[in-house]
Amino acid sequence: MKPSDFDIWIRRGLEAVEAALDRWVPRDAPVGLGVAMRYGVLDGGKRLRPLLVLAAAEAVGADAREQREAALRAAVAVELIHAYSLVHDDMPCMDNDVLRRGKPTVHVQFGEAQAMLAGDAMQALAFEVLTPDEGVDPALQARLCRLLARSSGHAGMAGGQAIDLASIGKPLAEAELRDMHRRKTGALLQASVLMGAACGTVTPQAWNALSDYGAAIGLAFQVVDDILDVTGLSETLGKTAGKDQHTNKPTYVTVLGLEAARRHAAELRDQAHAALARSGLERAAGLSLLADKVVERDS
Repeated sequence: MKPSDFDIWIRRGLEAVEAALDRWVPRDAPVGLGVAMRYGVLDGGKRLRPLLVLAAAEAVGADAREQREAALRAAVAVELIHAYSLVHDDMPCMDNDVLRRGKPTVHVQFGEAQAMLAGDAMQALAFEVLTPDEGVDPALQARLCRLLARSSGHAGMAGGQAIDLASIGKPLAEAELRDMHRRKTGALLQASVLMGAACGTVTPQAWNALSDYGAAIGLAFQVVDDILDVTGLSETLGKTAGKDQHTNKPTYVTVLGLEAARRHAAELRDQAHAALARSGLERAAGLSLLADKVVERDS
């Protein structure tokens, strides 16, 4: 896939996801709840997780109408989970941040109680989107729900966030830091890849390779996030730069050093490419280029 074709592919994928979010995230939930939900998830964000879903679905040949419908719903669902987690993470009881995606965080804009409820409602909506009355096979619905639930619950994102909050001001060994981030950030990115793959037909060999790919880019994403927290600007990042250092959180930069963290991100990208090579999939160019994008990004 040429870079120009990849840019077109990304634009079409983003347009499809944005249109689906606009269609499925309600405007008319009670007493302004829908407004807060839409504020938290629409019109912002890199949409990396939905793009991974769509790229993985394409890689495994999920071209039939029902398969494409399932992949789009999975893409929207994973973005809803990601957005809800950001709404809650930004609240005073968690990371206490005031800037997200270049605008005031949801609790700053709507108040803490409404932000909590908006996040709760987005989490529930994710599973509603995955389970339509028709158009997606019930067995696939169940598989997608399990992948998403496991990656976002105690074994994944929520568990990683609990470790993160408990580690403020404490030194962590690299293995402990890796475990925290494989849960907090990596699990949902890995699940995005596997949810896309579940929408098609995939061999055990390819499934395991895609799982390894997802694990590598999931960790690479966090390593780059830690680097950008030190080297980036709030205006570029769309969130508060230097926040991890200010709150004395352990990061890949504090544990490894800046240059070693950069090398580690490149190593993880190479691992992702190697996993794709093992997969035997001939339509994995989108996943390959997304791995590069994860490491080379500046926001």
